[in-house]
Amino acid sequence: MSTLTLAGTTTRRAWRGLERGLEYLQAPALLAARLYVAWVFFVSGLQSLRDWPATLWLYENCFHVALLPPAAAAVAGTAGEILLPPLLALGLFGRFGALGLSVVNVVALLSYLHALQTPAIMFHFIWGILLLLVALWGPGAWSLDAWRARARRVA
Repeated sequence: MSTLTLAGTTTRRAWRGLERGLEYLQAPALLAARLYVAWVFFVSGLQSLRDWPATLWLYENCFHVALLPPAAAAVAGTAGEILLPPLLALGLFGRFGALGLSVVNVVALLSYLHALQTPAIMFHFIWGILLLLVALWGPGAWSLDAWRARARRVA
């Protein structure tokens, strides 16, 4: 075997090993993304509930949600922040949770974009990208959706 052929074989084996390692890391990476974004939105929803009068004031005076009266927007936004993160974190109807939180994220960004500084805007983009990954590829192997799919295949 020539040196060139040996080098090519070694390179292919190394590449396949790297691919296997990256594929193994997909499930924990998707879980980490789901848990992080779910935590961010859930904590925000809890804060809204803790001080509901302040939440209503913010929606009436600072957050300008198109098409909804401030009180309805406050209820819808807070409900999304409380109800969707557990779905996302558990990976139960994970794509639905990701798409729902994407709507919450976009509406939140657009409703007070005028008041945000660049770092806060960047966080919304980061959360949006992580949510997009889950929406496109699903919640991953470490999710209740994957567990349910495996259980259906076995039954």
